[in-house]
Amino acid sequence: MPFMPEAETMPRAQLKEVQLERLVKTLTHIEKNNPFYLKHLKGLTAKDIKSLEDIQKFPFLTKEDLRKGYPFKWACTPQRAFARMHMSSGTTGTPVINPMTAADVRQWGEIMARCLAAAGLTPDDILQITPSFGLFNGGFGFHYGAERLGAMIIPIGPGRSELQLKFIKELGTTAIAGIASYPLRLIEVAKKIGFDFHQTKLRVGIFGAEVWSDEMRQKIEREMGITTFDIIGMTETGGVGLGIDCEYKNGIHVWEDHYLIEIIDPKTGELLPDGQEGEMVITTLTREGLPLIRYRTGDITAILSRETCKCGRTMLRIKRIKGRTDDMIVIKGVNFYPKQIESLIMGLEGAYGQYQIVLKKIEGKDYMLLQVEYEGERPEEFKERLHKKIYDFLGFNVDIEILPVGSLPRQPGKAVRVIDERSK
Repeated sequence: MPFMPEAETMPRAQLKEVQLERLVKTLTHIEKNNPFYLKHLKGLTAKDIKSLEDIQKFPFLTKEDLRKGYPFKWACTPQRAFARMHMSSGTTGTPVINPMTAADVRQWGEIMARCLAAAGLTPDDILQITPSFGLFNGGFGFHYGAERLGAMIIPIGPGRSELQLKFIKELGTTAIAGIASYPLRLIEVAKKIGFDFHQTKLRVGIFGAEVWSDEMRQKIEREMGITTFDIIGMTETGGVGLGIDCEYKNGIHVWEDHYLIEIIDPKTGELLPDGQEGEMVITTLTREGLPLIRYRTGDITAILSRETCKCGRTMLRIKRIKGRTDDMIVIKGVNFYPKQIESLIMGLEGAYGQYQIVLKKIEGKDYMLLQVEYEGERPEEFKERLHKKIYDFLGFNVDIEILPVGSLPRQPGKAVRVIDERSK
């Protein structure tokens, strides 16, 4: 059941009118409040918007642009209007700060409540929040959404996996939120201590912040006895909650009354037709502190449909994120994403879910080592089958190392899937 039926199921003609009105309002807000931002727009203003297609006249905004404006050059309200801030989760370089007004926080709570409702949560649910409650936006986003929805919150944060399991069992947790690789850690600890997810009330998992394959999703659902939902969002656009898939798993619903979506060719910047994969570009329509005009996210996806979903929601659906433009691996002239390798690994019985791709230069030539954890009884047979699948996909041989479960390092945050040592 949609959290806001009138908004989430509005006719598309009406939705376009709402988007156009809010786009003009956002551009006017920028013009009135930030000369620095207005200069970036190269003379274009709200008066240049007669239709939604006119957004294509405007220049792109990049993460590097935002970094150069650290900390608040792009902000469009005075600092006294900031209610809070969050920062991009990157560990290197100048961070990107998103200053949020009280209205921005309310907007965040609204779209997150929509996401939770799309995952089937109601005020009767108990949501266990495992992302951190710090500069990373995840924990607070889920908190605001659950608060708005009226569900009970267990704000445990990251780590302490045995305590996580204890709370799931003893507090009656019905839904859990986290980064996409964390369920693997919970499954691992559960097996060690004899914990059975199927004997709990847990029924929903909402995971994001990382690219994860359909095969990984199937493993998590099977092992934990839950239905999973893929949620997307980023600090720059206002945090987690940009969109989520619904019970029909037919693409990620994006809240178009708050965000205008374009898919472009990452090399040329040209707009791509629906169905064709490219880089997602986002224009925020209701953000005050840091409005974004044509922000290049780096996420690779495609618009699947603008038709009404079986769930009744009318907003467009995009493919699950394939990867980021800067995640693409190029080796021996072949381009691929870690998610594609993950799909091949998880398609084989006995694959545990933890893997790492190591890239090196040996005697001037590219070299790739794939380390994979395996929990079955025939590691050599598994290795042979995986080797064939990888060769069929890439067209060249890679070294594969089969490891016992627990061999690869467990990260407190996002999993490190690729180690590229070719520049060393």
